[in-house]
Amino acid sequence: MPLPPALSPDERSAALAKAAAARRQRAELKEKLKMGSTTLKELLEQAERDEVVGKMKVVTVLESLPGVGKVRARRMMEQIGISEARRVRGLGAQQRESLLKAFPADA
Repeated sequence: MPLPPALSPDERSAALAKAAAARRQRAELKEKLKMGSTTLKELLEQAERDEVVGKMKVVTVLESLPGVGKVRARRMMEQIGISEARRVRGLGAQQRESLLKAFPADA
C-alpha cells in the first residue's frame, strides 16, 4: 500500500480543517433531509454544483430521508439498479429519475 504524500504541518492542518468542514456540511444536509426542510430533488441539483454533496453516498442520503431506513434504502437501490458504493454525483439520468419517483417530495 503506498504511503500518503508527505505534508508540511500547515498543509496537514489545512487538510484536516477542510475535511472537518466537509463532514459538518454533510451532517447538516442529512439533518435537513430528515427534518424535511430540503428535498431529494434539491439535493440532487445541489450535487451538480457542490463537490461535497456530490461525493456523498446515495445510500446515506436515502437513509436520511424521513421514514426511510437502512433496509428500505438498500431495497429501493437494488430495485433501481444502483450499487451501494455509488456516489450522488455518479448517478445517471435514469437513476435520478427513478429515485425521484420512488421517493416523491410530497410523501
